[in-house]
Amino acid sequence: MPFHFQRRRLHYYHRFRFLLPLISAISGALLILFALLLVLAPSPLDVNNQLRHSSKFNVAVDDDAVAAGLTVFRVPSGRGRLDRDLWSSRNSKFYYGCSNATKKFPDVDEITHPNRYLAIATSGGLNQQRTGITDAVVAARILNASLVVPKLDQKSFWKDASNFSEIFDVDWFISFLSKDVKIIKQLPRKGGKMWTPSTMRVPRKCSERCYQNRVLPVLLKRHAIQLNKFDYRLANRLNTDLQKLRCRVNYHALKFTDPIQKMAKKLVHRMRMRSKHYIALHLRYEPDMLAFSGCYYGGGDKERKELGAIRKRWKTLHISNPDKPRRHGRCPLTPEEVGLMLRALGYGSDVHMYVASGEVYGGEETLAPLKALFPNFYSKETIATKEELEPFYSFSSRMAALDFIVCDESDVFVTNNNGNMAKILAGRRRYFGHKPTIRPNAKKLYRLFLSKENMTWGAFASNVRTYQRGFMGEPNEVRPGRGGFHENPYTCICEDSQAKAKRDVGPRKYGKSNNITRKDEVEFHAQNMEDDPEWPDTDEDEYESGPLDSDLLNRTGVDYDAVNSEEPELEEMLSD
Repeated sequence: MPFHFQRRRLHYYHRFRFLLPLISAISGALLILFALLLVLAPSPLDVNNQLRHSSKFNVAVDDDAVAAGLTVFRVPSGRGRLDRDLWSSRNSKFYYGCSNATKKFPDVDEITHPNRYLAIATSGGLNQQRTGITDAVVAARILNASLVVPKLDQKSFWKDASNFSEIFDVDWFISFLSKDVKIIKQLPRKGGKMWTPSTMRVPRKCSERCYQNRVLPVLLKRHAIQLNKFDYRLANRLNTDLQKLRCRVNYHALKFTDPIQKMAKKLVHRMRMRSKHYIALHLRYEPDMLAFSGCYYGGGDKERKELGAIRKRWKTLHISNPDKPRRHGRCPLTPEEVGLMLRALGYGSDVHMYVASGEVYGGEETLAPLKALFPNFYSKETIATKEELEPFYSFSSRMAALDFIVCDESDVFVTNNNGNMAKILAGRRRYFGHKPTIRPNAKKLYRLFLSKENMTWGAFASNVRTYQRGFMGEPNEVRPGRGGFHENPYTCICEDSQAKAKRDVGPRKYGKSNNITRKDEVEFHAQNMEDDPEWPDTDEDEYESGPLDSDLLNRTGVDYDAVNSEEPELEEMLSD
């Protein structure tokens, strides 16, 4: 071998000999670094838990997780593409509220008997009292009696000392109904002295015949009676003219006082200044309500201990299986679940939301997921000054009245449970144009929420939209006669047959249509019957009642009057 080749080989050999230790050192460092990464990196279970946590707060998930084959539930910030208007009910223009009396309804002077006076004492908070006032007018008409302006409950849990004229415009109330029922502000004096009426109670859902058989004989003898604890004491099904009278009272005669209306209009205006449209959410998630419902939300021993302690207030309330009510759709949705439902229905993160609620169980920690999904989150306390709300702070019913008006004026009203305020507003919004009113299909949504981590957002959203058909406040969504009349005032909803006929014979357009076909109506009527456990078919079903809240009564089977006689001061805690 030539000498110059040997010199070149030796040269490369010496260079490689010096590089070898350097390569070894770098390799060792890389091995140590890799080992540290293995030790410090979270387990696959931890990664999955982080993914669940991130979906809760609408945080984007790393694409590496997708590549790793993990199911990702990621809520997009946009609205998505939908084939419907989010802010109006389709076909609502073909229906309108109609509550005028028929020609068969005699004038008040023809039927009112002298020396017959009916007084009532309402029960509960604002909305429960509202139902009592409405039904009291009808009861007076059935008895052919003069009605004394109703007394409001001032001793319930809310401890509101307001009288009728401090919440409702009493003069308007009397004058608007002057052709239907004679209403007086107080009983006339008897022998120069104040007249104290005899007191009695009537059964829940008392029919027209019930009043004539039970109350009229006493009224004829005593001439003045007061019906105490008067809430839901009138049957759902009455003749047409009495039902229309109910609507005239509830939707026209009961008008809030000027101070309440002026403040509420300010709140509505401020929401409108922020956005063209807004959602109003009536959020019922107070500790007492959750305790009474017997529902379990996955909070472990802490939740069981805290709610269990509150539940002991009701001696007749026994909860054997806390998971059962949720499976049957009888529990209010959590704030996070409400947010996910709305986002799945197409409402984006830019939507403005007004929230009417009491004390939320878990406080800000419980509200955080909802606020993350809808950052434009407001309440009357955040859009009004303390000075503006000062005249209302000490009066829970007046504060509730502000929320009532702002919710009623909203483009979309949402509830997480079917309480009194939700029911009354649902009926009112049907009467005044079928504004969208979203009531969760809790039975099916519960199962969907349980399995959401095992599906994509697209699949979840598609299921939510399917399950919510028939629960969005559309016309003809609920069969006539189903549920309470205050929620479904079917007698007072008329169809504009001429407008509908023009639509049916008008030029047809190709593509997607907003018209509900006969097949659509049959489908969502069938779904409503299958999925909705809170709409009893008969008045007899509604006697199956429990304490505190007439709406929760139907779900628990606990006797209303028995428990409320034990705990009268807590009666309204859950109802509004």
